[in-house]
Amino acid sequence: MERRDFLKKAGVGATAAAAATVVNAPYVHCQSKTAIKWRLQTYAGPALAEHVIKPQIDAFNKAAKGEMIIELYNSDQLVPTSELFRAMQRGTIDAVQSDDDSIGAPVDVAVFAAYFPFASRYSLDVPTLFNHYGLKEIWEEAYKEVQGVTWLGAGAWDPCNFATREPIRSMKDLSGKRVFTFPTGGRFLQRFGVVPVTLPWEDVQVALQTGELDGIAWSGITECYTVGWADVTKYYLTNNISGAWAGSYFANSEKWEALPEHLKTLFQLSMDSSNYYRLHWYWWGEAHYRTAGGKLELTSIPDAEWQTVEDEAFKFWDEIAAKSPRNAKVVGILKQYVDVMRRAGKPYRY
Repeated sequence: MERRDFLKKAGVGATAAAAATVVNAPYVHCQSKTAIKWRLQTYAGPALAEHVIKPQIDAFNKAAKGEMIIELYNSDQLVPTSELFRAMQRGTIDAVQSDDDSIGAPVDVAVFAAYFPFASRYSLDVPTLFNHYGLKEIWEEAYKEVQGVTWLGAGAWDPCNFATREPIRSMKDLSGKRVFTFPTGGRFLQRFGVVPVTLPWEDVQVALQTGELDGIAWSGITECYTVGWADVTKYYLTNNISGAWAGSYFANSEKWEALPEHLKTLFQLSMDSSNYYRLHWYWWGEAHYRTAGGKLELTSIPDAEWQTVEDEAFKFWDEIAAKSPRNAKVVGILKQYVDVMRRAGKPYRY
């Protein structure tokens, strides 16, 4: 007996039969749909990526239920980090987790990414500046002027401290030290005799072992222990030039716009989840490894001496502000924020 005759004899009318057909159709369609596939490269090596992005991508792929699959690649695995922006524009890769400074983003605000000296004291400063002080809108404006790449949002990572082979207890101890660091942070540290060195991320540990590097100013203590740098350095300077790394997510514009809205929302929610995880993971780790790590001896430069570094940073800010009206706007916001935090007092600033 044909299905139509069966429905008629069972007392099911034409309207119900049509409804049954409609209900079944989307299921069949979804089953035959080809999954969207993206390749995303992070700035982080494998051990660090386990924390800073892999949980996010695993969760996204699970929640997408086969509609979309993101393949995750680690630092320099497909493309050198410094070439990531151009690779996204060309469509060689679909998305990136890194900072604007390291990937060579051709926007004036890229200089404020990663570790812009003394722009933040704590990790919460970064999302506060972007979401409540207008940096989000400024970044969106800047990236609209660039073809092929969409900026998706920023988050906070760890502070920027020195881990070194020899102890740093005064400013003069920094002079001549060959240090792996970020582009803008490196230019600032040159004012104190530091020699910035650029290497592929995976080569840093060997360079520390062989003495090619004297230290790093690339992370806080959590990463030193997580990625193995605590095994090849001996000292950790508690003074830092920034309280949090400012990183972002980016995507090839064509690939991003082609996503259905629910997958865009899902990816943005997964970004928020990752940003939240890093806030508490780093906050835990920075205290835990200082007190219970056991591998690195803590050193400090006296506050009065370190104040000269902070004072120099504000001169550096003014030099960057002179580069463009938009940079001047960002520096103005940073100065306003510093003033608010100082006037707010403890626990915002001590």
